[in-house]
Amino acid sequence: MKYRQDIRNIAIIAHVDHGKTTLVDQLLKQSGTFRSNEHVEDRAMDSNEIERERGITILAKNTAIFYKDTKINILDTPGHADFGGEVERILKMVDGVLLIVDAFEGCMPQTRFVLKKALEENLTPIVVVNKIDRDAARPEEVIDEVLDLFIELGANEEQLEFPVIYASGINGTASKDPLKQEENMQTLFDAIIEHIPAPTDNREQGLQFQVALLDYNDYVGRIGIGRIFRGTMKVGQQVALMKLDGTVKQFRVTKLFGFFGLKRQEIKEAFAGDLVAVSGMEDINVGETVCPIEHQEPLTPLRIDEPTLQMTFLVNNSPFAGREGKYITSRKIEERLNNQLQTDVSLRVKNTDSPDAWIVSGRGELHLSILIENMRREGFELQVSKPEVIVKEIDGMRCEPVERVQIDIPEEFTGGVMESIGERKGELIDMVNNGNGQVRLTFMIPARGLIGYTTEFMTLTHGYGILNHSFDSYKPMQAGQVGGRRQGVLVSIETGKVSTYGIIQVEDRGTIFVEPGTEIYEGMIVGEHNRENDLGVNITKLKQMTNMRSATKDQTQSMKKPRIMTLEEALEYLNDDEYCEVTPQSIRLRKKILNKSEREKVAKKKKYESLN
Repeated sequence: MKYRQDIRNIAIIAHVDHGKTTLVDQLLKQSGTFRSNEHVEDRAMDSNEIERERGITILAKNTAIFYKDTKINILDTPGHADFGGEVERILKMVDGVLLIVDAFEGCMPQTRFVLKKALEENLTPIVVVNKIDRDAARPEEVIDEVLDLFIELGANEEQLEFPVIYASGINGTASKDPLKQEENMQTLFDAIIEHIPAPTDNREQGLQFQVALLDYNDYVGRIGIGRIFRGTMKVGQQVALMKLDGTVKQFRVTKLFGFFGLKRQEIKEAFAGDLVAVSGMEDINVGETVCPIEHQEPLTPLRIDEPTLQMTFLVNNSPFAGREGKYITSRKIEERLNNQLQTDVSLRVKNTDSPDAWIVSGRGELHLSILIENMRREGFELQVSKPEVIVKEIDGMRCEPVERVQIDIPEEFTGGVMESIGERKGELIDMVNNGNGQVRLTFMIPARGLIGYTTEFMTLTHGYGILNHSFDSYKPMQAGQVGGRRQGVLVSIETGKVSTYGIIQVEDRGTIFVEPGTEIYEGMIVGEHNRENDLGVNITKLKQMTNMRSATKDQTQSMKKPRIMTLEEALEYLNDDEYCEVTPQSIRLRKKILNKSEREKVAKKKKYESLN
């Protein structure tokens, strides 16, 4: 069997924030892929604005570098559980992985998740212990942890013989010795060439190309990105697209792109082992196979992660609708959601009885909140409901998604965290005391128990806790309410501008969410109540001006700092009878029914129905 020694295909996998993207930056810079006078931004692979702000990779990216005479295709994968589906599909396109592990944090939940997928695909691993320059680095212990994880996940003997490279992505250095770094990353380049298998060269056989990722471009429409597993693909070639539903469509390859550095370049032909992007197929989807018309042989379809969380997206109908956004109509919102479906395969959009509402399902809170944040930045105005988990019927039983949660906290917060997760029906499955005052707890918890938990967790651990979770499985639904907000809210009974005097009058009733001068409307949530019931308040009230001199005139009152929520916090905070109004400039929480007396009527009716 012939192999293509001029090419290597690898994926970079790791937990969030273990330095994947920074490491890729250094590989790009040191391989000479850029001209010496070319400016390269840090974290060049994170091209999306939100990715750059948050320092997370959301979309899988591919790049290609040249080292000596070999082209190395590198796929940078997301580390967050909500984007696990992307990781899984990318692993189908490569022959080996660089598993990056932080020299201090060691193995984390996503390390486990991505490594499990890589071992299932029988890929060759290289372990890179990154951030070796950290003061608290503990490389020997981390390698022991990695080895234990490999054994636990059922790695075969070949996979257990993984090479280890110690690196510092930020300094651009690597070596085989944990105590001494070389001056560049040559050791890592050499390890990739030596250990990652070269792809099979079977270009004379019939074409097999499988789509793993989608892109969209207004000029050429849908673009399928994937790997040629067999044969040759040329521009102008007539081919058959084997659809997932068993149908076959014929089309012509209009454009073919190869990857060079961070750019895509048009090419005329590509061979087995190449990663390419193809246009010319209107309705190409992830997992579909492109073959010659006369030799139709589909590859095994790729598994796409099912959504586990859903929300209702609605046209904004608040009293302030249309003030701040550019796109406010149902037609525009529906168009935008359908555009998102072109590239996001884990997303589902379902119409409802109302033309102004859609049920949008995704992989998790982060997945959906990033879609909302992108829409908001593009000038959309909309409302969204509380996120709900998707319940499935399995063998006649109602089942719900269960998450595996790993928590790292200082020892003194253990009791409080265990109690709070116990209240949310979480089950402790492992507890490890690291001996340095840190404890690692592992729980299984229903996904609905995690909705809204992050803020409570951060308060409980004074910001020192780290919480990570990944989807585990569907299990029979637990009875009773899990999680949810316990406190009631302060709801405005007036429309107008918030006054300092108005806030001072009510701030002993709870925590205020708005600043003086903010415009508010009747039915808008302006704070959290100290108690479990909702309370109507007027915080637009102005101080009465009189010519009577007050006995306490010279005493000044100071106002507490209001709690301003991010989009994620606002979505987590919502209750069933509330919406989050999202515009390019504001995030407002509101009651579904704005009028106080109408709300009370509905509440009475519900209470009456439940008693009978």
